[in-house]
Amino acid sequence: MDETTRDRLIELQRMEATEAEVYRRLAKIQRDPANRSILEGISLEEERHEKEIQKMTGESVLPNRLKVIRQVLLARIFGFTFSVKMMENTEKDAAAEYRELGLHDIAEEEEAHEKNMIEMLDEERLRYSGSVVLGMSDALVELTGALAGLTFALRDIRLVALAGLVTGIAASFSMGASEYLSSRAEKKIESPLKAAFFTWISYLLTVILLISPYLLIKPESPDYLGLEAYSQALFATFAIGMLIVALFNFYISVVEEISFRSRFVEMVGILGVVSLISYGIGIALRATLGV
Repeated sequence: MDETTRDRLIELQRMEATEAEVYRRLAKIQRDPANRSILEGISLEEERHEKEIQKMTGESVLPNRLKVIRQVLLARIFGFTFSVKMMENTEKDAAAEYRELGLHDIAEEEEAHEKNMIEMLDEERLRYSGSVVLGMSDALVELTGALAGLTFALRDIRLVALAGLVTGIAASFSMGASEYLSSRAEKKIESPLKAAFFTWISYLLTVILLISPYLLIKPESPDYLGLEAYSQALFATFAIGMLIVALFNFYISVVEEISFRSRFVEMVGILGVVSLISYGIGIALRATLGV
């Protein structure tokens, strides 16, 4: 075995040892017995791969501790499904490398067996992802549009914050109630009450984030790039909205294995169109009502 091949095998061996440790730790913090069993099974599979490569390299390797800590932390914050799929996505070329090295059995198991086991994982928060999408997307579209219209109609940062908070908080309860009634009628979700809660909390948190610039920027703030305080707050709200869209769509693209770009462009386009329409309505109403 030449030195280059040996180095590649050692890297793959370390990758398998790292993934085995990640799955082992995720299994320990998993309450659901079925999910714990699946994660332990994947861990044993990765450990067996590591042992097979060790027979070829003749060396023992340690897991990448930083990666282990990172993946466990991601699992605690965003859920173990996100952590597992993100880790597997970063190693998606491993199967091809195994084939180049003549390890076809491991390559096939990397592509099929582990993927099938991962698909069996059942995480409660993902069962209610539709409710989160509903709350967050509605808040983004409705409130961003409303803030755009109110900002140019009232041109008073505190009045816009007040109107936005009243509108957003009331709408969050309305959305939660609507989701509860809808889920109960359709009977597609185990707990309509949980669906309502996820819709309500995602809507409310999005509202708070979008309105925060209007609360943090002072009315007497000096012009920045020729923009008055209310315009600065609106642009900051747009920036926060874009960040929320990017982060949430990245999360969904990982756990559901769908295109990030198409979802992101679609949602940004909707936000832009609604905001422009609301801006026009705000200007027209200001002139008509003489506010």
